[in-house]
Amino acid sequence: MLRPLTRARATVFAGPDVDVPPRRRAVLAIFAMAIGSFAIGTSEFVTMGLLPDIADGLGVSIPQGGYLISAYAVGVVLGAPVIAAAGARMPRRRLLGVLMLFSAAANVLTAVAPGPVGVTAARLLAGLPHGAYFGVASLLAASLVLPERRGQAVSSVMLGLAAANVVGVPAATWLGQAVGWRSAYWTVSAIAVLCVLATAMLVPSAPGSSAASVRRELSALRRPQVWLTVLVGMIGFGGMFSMYSYIAPLITDVTGMSAGSIPLILLAFGVGGVLGTVAGGRAADRALVPSLVASLSLMVLLLAGLTVLAQTAIGITVGVFVIAFNGSVLVTCLQMRLMDVAGDARTLGAALNHASLNAANALGAWLGGLVIGAGLGLLAPSWVGAALAAGGLGVLMVSVLLERHTDQPT
Repeated sequence: MLRPLTRARATVFAGPDVDVPPRRRAVLAIFAMAIGSFAIGTSEFVTMGLLPDIADGLGVSIPQGGYLISAYAVGVVLGAPVIAAAGARMPRRRLLGVLMLFSAAANVLTAVAPGPVGVTAARLLAGLPHGAYFGVASLLAASLVLPERRGQAVSSVMLGLAAANVVGVPAATWLGQAVGWRSAYWTVSAIAVLCVLATAMLVPSAPGSSAASVRRELSALRRPQVWLTVLVGMIGFGGMFSMYSYIAPLITDVTGMSAGSIPLILLAFGVGGVLGTVAGGRAADRALVPSLVASLSLMVLLLAGLTVLAQTAIGITVGVFVIAFNGSVLVTCLQMRLMDVAGDARTLGAALNHASLNAANALGAWLGGLVIGAGLGLLAPSWVGAALAAGGLGVLMVSVLLERHTDQPT
């Protein structure tokens, strides 16, 4: 269990005037923020599950409908640094509420937009608060517990995102298929509003940084370690997306399973992600940089090994589960690493993690599509993924060596 933070041991993430809550309130506050991550995760990934229905409803092709997914990713990349820098002085509870209200409104726009252009614009808007929400929620969660439990607090917030892949996305996809795809986004909006209410009632008041400014937050971009960590996420985690973007045809055409088996494999991926998020928090608390090195090294082996495991139903199920587990450990550790290396610009640093992960999504899917288009087969994206993970590991080693050279702690 997470232990609350005493006033005498206040972590640097909290600020001097935070009213540290008792144990029960800390747990409830983190739960309230996890509802927001659940809503955001469902909003992001349900588009993939409903893509054929959305494309048919808008009168566009599947590839054209894919622009909706890209638009959301672009919104995350653009919104994370801008909103985090501009909102650094705002009280954190209020900022979380504003971000979730914006998310709810953007999903309502998605549900009512009349044509493909309007829906695409609405998805871009829906992506804007994504990175900033996770960044601010991570910082606030870390401020509520003892310093040695920060990783577990952050991973608890991110559990909502992992749970979305297990519960939220399948449920919203089923609803969208049964009632109409727009109903899924109305549902996500309702969950976002629930998060706003829970945040107002359960999350303690926490001021923003009184010394913060857009210039100071953007100063994080002058730190080599910030850029190196962002590159680790964008390249290294792009390896997993290279494989996962084409998981459906891999299951049917390589493994030889029926299309009805795809949800079961995706369920294994979701469960692995939930368990990996929990493990990632503990790993980050115990040994952050060694955990990053181990996770990226294992990702190289797992993605390469999937080219063999994908030949059988049991093999691909186990392989996808372990890859998701390991990938979630990597995400949590990257979040903590960015919070540590950003210096005074912690709000921006924390928000950049999800910007880099969405860039990883685009990079991995693009490179995986290239090798398939070149006629190299559906196993080729896994080899590309292994190469990307190795590249991310190389960037991480440069980061560690530079940190040691400058006598900074790792």
